[in-house]
Amino acid sequence: MKGGKLKIEKVQHIILALLILVSLPLRGALAQTAGSSPSDPAPVGTMLAGIVECGEGYTSHELYDMRITLLEVLRGDAAWKLLKEASASNKPPAPGFDYVLARIKFEYRARGTPGLCIHQLSPEQFTAYSAGGEDYKSVSVVPPKPELRKGMKSGETVEGWIVFMVSQQDKAPLMCYSVDVGGAEMHGGGKWFLLK
Repeated sequence: MKGGKLKIEKVQHIILALLILVSLPLRGALAQTAGSSPSDPAPVGTMLAGIVECGEGYTSHELYDMRITLLEVLRGDAAWKLLKEASASNKPPAPGFDYVLARIKFEYRARGTPGLCIHQLSPEQFTAYSAGGEDYKSVSVVPPKPELRKGMKSGETVEGWIVFMVSQQDKAPLMCYSVDVGGAEMHGGGKWFLLK
């Protein structure tokens, strides 16, 4: 009887080891990619890729590869200094708030032909959120040059600044890019970055 019990235990151990080995690749596949949600935002310097579907109405929609990189983040005095230089009409941030400047690189490339759809990239497609998930109101200021605003054609790359205002208490604000604001559609949801 002892020999039979040992064989059963050995088989159980082998089955358990096989289950663990089989589940390891699945665990990696199911792991969240940095930048795909607010709970795992991408840090400065990270390039995130996505697919934009461009077209209007019942016409054929084309697919475009999009790559976005948060190149630099300035906050507080450094951001305010650049905003004052950009325009004398810019006002200081509201009490208890900081300006945050984000310098972004955006790349846009058709996946096929004809590749004629122009994507209207604008600051309105970017929203700042608190670490707690509340969206910050957009600000009406003149950004430093170049501003991130362009009718993107296939093969083009643009860099530019966008401006946010966040609470001074918020030490880890987030930024989300959503192409849906511009009339196109994005596969896989918004792209999330940590603004620090």
